Amino acid sequence: MSPADPDGPADPAASEPTETLLGVAPQLRALRRRASLTLEAAAASAGLSPAHLSRLETGNRQPSLPMLLTLARVYGTTVSELLGETPAERQSVIRSAASEPNLAGGWTYRQAGGTGRGMQALRVQVPYGAQGDIVRVHPGEEWLYALSGRLRLRLADTAYVLEPGDSAHFDSATPHRIAAADPEGAELLFVHTLLQSPVEALCLGGGTHARTTGGTR
Repeated sequence: MSPADPDGPADPAASEPTETLLGVAPQLRALRRRASLTLEAAAASAGLSPAHLSRLETGNRQPSLPMLLTLARVYGTTVSELLGETPAERQSVIRSAASEPNLAGGWTYRQAGGTGRGMQALRVQVPYGAQGDIVRVHPGEEWLYALSGRLRLRLADTAYVLEPGDSAHFDSATPHRIAAADPEGAELLFVHTLLQSPVEALCLGGGTHARTTGGTR
């Protein structure tokens, strides 16, 4: 099953549109049109079925973070813009009070870096059981820093548990999975860079042909 191909088991969290998602849905449609892509062309580039992308654009299906990463890459934008955020360009200081939380696939995250840069930085809240079965593979490098709670990280065939204060730095072409290790959840800092892409095409996540596939822990 492809990452984004939705025609596998449905995520219970995706069954009910939320207020956040209903706000994201029109933005997904508007940015696809801005990129001059038909529903079919965009879906093919993102590894989605047209029907699934249509459900995302109408708020009837919840986009996971990997889906948002891939769509941002396809549309030549950032996850922040997909979510309707409009921080000042090239800002150097990100105030905590101005960083609005956003939901994607059960994860809550806040922008921790400016736009238009060679790195994307997020502060991410990872609930227990959310996205732990999603395998990510995409260009670039990732750096994670565990702020609170314990994180379960799998890189290829090796599993790690990160305690608060631990960090990990790896090539994100390595298949990887991230999950909270304990029911209390975890929080982390996440920094990503796409070394193969021009700055104007950078986003937090995989390239046009990146794949994120479901699996078992």
